[in-house]
Amino acid sequence: MAKGFSHMHADGSVTMVDVGRKQESVRIAVAGAVVEMRADTLDLLKRAALPKGDVLTTAKLAGIMAAKRTSELIPLCHPLALDYVDIRFEIRDAPPRIELEAEVRCTGRTGVEMEAIVAVQVAAAAIYDMCKAVQKDICITNVRLLRKSGGKSGEFQAP
Repeated sequence: MAKGFSHMHADGSVTMVDVGRKQESVRIAVAGAVVEMRADTLDLLKRAALPKGDVLTTAKLAGIMAAKRTSELIPLCHPLALDYVDIRFEIRDAPPRIELEAEVRCTGRTGVEMEAIVAVQVAAAAIYDMCKAVQKDICITNVRLLRKSGGKSGEFQAP
């Protein structure tokens, strides 16, 4: 392997990491994102008055489905049997936005950071899709890993 890169050989070729000898442990990851929109769009969302229907329920389902299919989207990601996926929303009026968190858990040999990141991004994209009829310039920002636990690298908490 190339120094510092678990997915790359010294010659630059890529490989899926062999996790077969690693110990299983409980893995938890939480990722976040922010969907920024105008106040009038957020008001329609809160009143369930958008033309496509229930935005947050649709976004929650989209995020859960995305977490379960992450290995189909990220080439070197292992398929995992997930124990738990949840998408949470905080609606903020000033500035108008929705803060999202995706939490993913499993007991396994590799982490669930990518599943949480993909889940929160797809949930945010679903919010955009549900709101785009009334506002095209909605902005998805600040996608990042917030915290993780389990595995050899242990705990991580974003500053």
